[in-house]
Amino acid sequence: MLSTKMFDYYLPQELIAQTPAEPRDHSRLPVYNRADKSTGHRHFFDITEYLHPGDALVINDTRVLPARLFGTTENGGAMQVLLLNRKDRDTWEVLVKPGKKARIGAKITFSQELACTVTDILDDGQRLVRFEYKGVFEEILDRLGQMPLPPYITERLEDKERYQTVYSKITGSAAAPTAGLHFTKEMLESIKAMGVNIAYVTLHVGLGTFRPVKVEDVSEHKMHSEFYCITDQSARRINAVKERGGRIFAVGTTSTRVLETAADEGGRVKQCSGWTDIFIYPGYRFKCVDCLITNFHLPQSTLIMLVSALCSREEILKVYQTAVEERYRFFSFGDAMLII
Repeated sequence: MLSTKMFDYYLPQELIAQTPAEPRDHSRLPVYNRADKSTGHRHFFDITEYLHPGDALVINDTRVLPARLFGTTENGGAMQVLLLNRKDRDTWEVLVKPGKKARIGAKITFSQELACTVTDILDDGQRLVRFEYKGVFEEILDRLGQMPLPPYITERLEDKERYQTVYSKITGSAAAPTAGLHFTKEMLESIKAMGVNIAYVTLHVGLGTFRPVKVEDVSEHKMHSEFYCITDQSARRINAVKERGGRIFAVGTTSTRVLETAADEGGRVKQCSGWTDIFIYPGYRFKCVDCLITNFHLPQSTLIMLVSALCSREEILKVYQTAVEERYRFFSFGDAMLII
């Protein structure tokens, strides 16, 4: 049995990054080589040294919703609403705090131009709400909403764009695909000029990303489901790289999950979209992804399990231990890691 506790490690609280690196590409970068099990210590701007002409860099172009809203009930009580999934034009699945005040029919007002009414209570305690507004919903949300930063980040983010990748395009995520936060537009242009193929995929990151694994046996964990899309153009580009013997560099666990969901046994991907609940942990055989750019992940999380599947649990935990000793910065705003 593969136990959840086997993916635990010690992390001092002060190593959890509260603010992003400035500039973006100046974060640190341990490089783990699976061939000789060595770890080098570089900076993110050095990543071009590991990419070769003819490789593919696959990036997730999702954009984070400023999905956290603060409002009041009709009785004046404070309420917090976090948007999760859009069901139709004006109906959303949301998390509400405090939940006891969010009964069916309860109205929550955020401003003179935005309010919502609870229409249903779901099995997991989440709510369906119907929004009423004056104007364009997305514009109102952009003005009123705050970025849904992970709970381990306690400092206020002054610039909302620092929790977006520079290539974010399609709005729909409740959290950022954080491995991509290290790229600058200039770096992507230089990578493209090298002859590296850049392919875009979309996976809207859900809050399930941060949910702990509560079962003892890893194989019994049920993954959350997230919407993904891969276009015909991206599929053709990735397949052409595979056919020519190039390597597929996935930027983040989200891009990895899209590629491994869309790939056949030969590693070819096709145009597709839908919902994926793929769970990748040690024992999984990768079909498409060759190399991974990622951040450091929470102990006992599905994300550290995915990364461990690409090399081994023992090796990843060694790298993490070294990162702690070297005072790397961890999690969403922390340093990156390259596995080749």
